Amino acid sequence: MAAPATTATGMTAPSATSPATTAPANNLGFLTILQEPAGAVGGYLVTNLWGRPLEFRLTNAIQPNRVQHILYGETLNSYLCGELIGKTLLEKSTTPAAWIITDHTAALDLRLRVNVPVSVWIPGGPPAILPGDPQGRGLFGHESYPNDGAIVHELLAKLGNFDLGEPFQRIRDAIHEARKMGIGKSQAA
Repeated sequence: MAAPATTATGMTAPSATSPATTAPANNLGFLTILQEPAGAVGGYLVTNLWGRPLEFRLTNAIQPNRVQHILYGETLNSYLCGELIGKTLLEKSTTPAAWIITDHTAALDLRLRVNVPVSVWIPGGPPAILPGDPQGRGLFGHESYPNDGAIVHELLAKLGNFDLGEPFQRIRDAIHEARKMGIGKSQAA
């Protein structure tokens, strides 16, 4: 599968001097993946601590073929969401984030590919397989990175009552609007 093409919406911060996958800042990255008829579509929104958008990117729809389903087996979803879509969006981003939050559990494996904490936000109750829930906000980190909790706790303290679900709705709305405009056409994987 080739990396998906990404599209920036023209809403970007000035270029950073370091890649978005390694440079810490006080920005937050929100990653969601939608399943559309044409395939999986990723959206990535970087905000400041007040929720103001700094950069938005989305991928083309990616539809794995039958052979890829067979070869990747049970690992296809985490590969597609974490590595192919998530990592591509972060690599294309020019705005660094100190913490990536996703609402898609398969994207949690993005943490294996980047040098910043990645948490999955699950309101209303976690799957039993995810460790930790700092401050009871429905956040769960990758089990291979238990030390991420300190960074997440520090950022949560700065966020106060920030609604972690709201940016995901903005991403979904932006993806749907971009589709109406013809941005991010589907491609074969």
